[in-house]
Amino acid sequence: MSRAERTDPQPSTPHAADSHDLIRVHGARENNLRDVSVEIPKRRLTVFTGVSGSGKSSLVFDTIAAESQRLINETYSAFLQGFMPALARPEVDVLDGLTTAIIVDQQRMGGDPRSTVGTATDANAMLRILFSRLGQPHVGPPGAFAFNIPSVRASGAVTAERGDGKTVKVTYTRTGGMCARCEGRGTVTDFDLTRLYDASKSLAEGAITVPGYGEKSWNTRLFSESGFLDPDKPVRDYTEAELRDFLHREPTKVRIGGVNLTYEGLIPRVRKSFLAKDREAMQPHVRAFVDRAVTFTTCPDCDGTRLCAAARSSRIEGVGIADACAMQISDLAEWVRGLGEPSPGFPDGRYPTVAPLLTALRQTLDSFVEIGLGYLALDRPSSTLSGGEAQRVKMIRHLGSSLTDVTYVFDEPTVGLHPHDIRRMNGLLLRLRDKGNTVLVVEHKPETIAIADHVVDLGPGAGAAGGTVCFEGTVEGLRASGTVTGRHLDDRAALKDTVREPVGALRIRGATANNLRDVDVDIPLGVLVAVTGVAGSGKSSLVHGSLCREPGPAGTDVVSVDQSPIRGSRRSNPATYTGLLDPIRKAFAKANGVKPALFSANSEGACPRCNGAGVVYTDLAMMAGTATTCEDCEGKRYQESVLEHRLGGRDISEVLAMPVTEAREFFGAGEARTPAARAVLDRLADVGLGYLTLGQPLTTLSGGERQRLKLAARMAEEGGVYVLDEPTTGLHLADVEQLLGLLDRLVDSGKSVIVVEHHQAVMAHADWIVDLGPGAGHDGGRVVFEGTPAALVAARSTLTGEHLAAYVGA
Repeated sequence: MSRAERTDPQPSTPHAADSHDLIRVHGARENNLRDVSVEIPKRRLTVFTGVSGSGKSSLVFDTIAAESQRLINETYSAFLQGFMPALARPEVDVLDGLTTAIIVDQQRMGGDPRSTVGTATDANAMLRILFSRLGQPHVGPPGAFAFNIPSVRASGAVTAERGDGKTVKVTYTRTGGMCARCEGRGTVTDFDLTRLYDASKSLAEGAITVPGYGEKSWNTRLFSESGFLDPDKPVRDYTEAELRDFLHREPTKVRIGGVNLTYEGLIPRVRKSFLAKDREAMQPHVRAFVDRAVTFTTCPDCDGTRLCAAARSSRIEGVGIADACAMQISDLAEWVRGLGEPSPGFPDGRYPTVAPLLTALRQTLDSFVEIGLGYLALDRPSSTLSGGEAQRVKMIRHLGSSLTDVTYVFDEPTVGLHPHDIRRMNGLLLRLRDKGNTVLVVEHKPETIAIADHVVDLGPGAGAAGGTVCFEGTVEGLRASGTVTGRHLDDRAALKDTVREPVGALRIRGATANNLRDVDVDIPLGVLVAVTGVAGSGKSSLVHGSLCREPGPAGTDVVSVDQSPIRGSRRSNPATYTGLLDPIRKAFAKANGVKPALFSANSEGACPRCNGAGVVYTDLAMMAGTATTCEDCEGKRYQESVLEHRLGGRDISEVLAMPVTEAREFFGAGEARTPAARAVLDRLADVGLGYLTLGQPLTTLSGGERQRLKLAARMAEEGGVYVLDEPTTGLHLADVEQLLGLLDRLVDSGKSVIVVEHHQAVMAHADWIVDLGPGAGHDGGRVVFEGTPAALVAARSTLTGEHLAAYVGA
């Protein structure tokens, strides 16, 4: 193709369009931000730093990214906006120079039991097309290989209401790939009936023990007044027909209290209500019920592949689509590459008709490998991915994008990454920038801060003590700035001179969960143990798949604090989540001679206008909804009469507005002295959450704050062994030292602490290290080192050893 040469002279003055090279933020007040004003260079990599809770996410996600998305949504018609989330304008005076924002956050994927790594990306869709074109025998279009599409057959008569109106007989067939028995889930369920009902009781006495089926609930009323069952008859006395109606009856219309309802048996109701949801998305008490009452086993018809027999029978060079999805992605990429490569007699490859498809599929799979996820398989349920893995999966669709001048927003992209993998992630961030994009990263790791073109440091503290810009400029300027981040940027933990001696060991023998290769290992007790290795090496499989299923020493329990997200509504707060509100309510009730329920914003004491929410939400249908402070309670959430009751001179709303540090003093002495509340507050302070207010909504907490809140709640449980999964997630460099002190206190109190961790400071501080590897996926799953950190540094025999040696300067 020829190209004409440019002969026009270059303008002597810059074009006006070239002057818009900054994102300007003025007067940002979201959450704890205090009229923040910053200017962020476009087409550069900007890293936002600061202690956890300093306002980084409020500025980047809740202000810049949120306004970009809101403005984009407003370009759609009012009709389309009615189907989209309603986004309110952030609290900011001026936002100028915004571009389209693509948010790549740590929100976990899933919510649907049929969601997998393959369906969450384009990989499964391309594989289905490939097998529909090349698979032998040919079984149908791409939908015939989709486990979320059932096969449908129908016939009947259709009358077209036009002209003479002829009746035409039609048949309809759709070939899907869903296994009919498990409905594409790969597992089938069975129920322990003793967990569903108490056979010795009648319906009126509360025989049904399923959550949501209390004696006065609508669910129980439906069974009692359906006319099929005697509500006063114990379940054990039911006839065979009554028991069938109780447990298995097909949906049947009934009329109760003048209302038409649908009655069906208890088992199909439970299956629809609970088992159609992703387990990780359930509330804790519902998840506990499902774990007790339901057993999940691999579907015997499809052997867990989710596909029907026809879809499994079609193959390409001996490989079926179920086999391809079960492969480690790095191996699948090699297989796809082999299909497209030229061979003798086939200079354009053996399958030239699908060459573009093979190229696109190969690029997608190579992106998995490039981003450090080559150890996954496409059939891996997306709900089982960690926050870091989910974020990297979301990155894949953007790596090969031709879009430029886009703002990419990342939330700690190094979460869950071994130091060896952080270098690769840094390269990907720089590649996005070099394509002409603006890259905004919220990050704590010094390795990623070091590659920034521009740094915005927020603080100086957290919560009410933060929300201001402490520094803007280069990385070198940050080092010399004297801010908390600048002072700690070059911190390095030293190896301990002496390590603790173990008092016993937990013996793991023949561990084979996921990629573990018949692992035998002894985990020392009474010391701080770090389990290390690259992402995908088998750390979580060893700890959660083997260790957490074993009883602790002398029969004590294992307390596991994993990375599963905290779930709660905007009404949830640290006081309700940790159980702190219970002793506070009782103390108020005792001091005032009233019921504890009055001091719950979700119960009798709630403001009647806002129902205890503190704000009134107005749904404006096709426009963004609004939230305004309740005029009756002025945001305090309680009735005026409740606020007249005081404890230690404070009403309940004033207590919930206290930071943890102030509340510790308040409940530690004087009239308000409440030992049960003080114990919870001490744990919150121990994990570095002293700045949080007791009533702050959980929805406003950062990822690191939620992780530490969960740790504080679980520390109340009695257990001899504490297992922590990456507790440094979301922690600022200055907070890591406080975490190490907490771990030391746990061990010194007689506990055994096992930490799955990538942070070198935790590795250096440990008494014992179990390193898995040497690689990820089928290249890992073996114990490659056991011993002290000093021995690992001296040997330098593993990737972890090499990076730890560089970290401590050995």
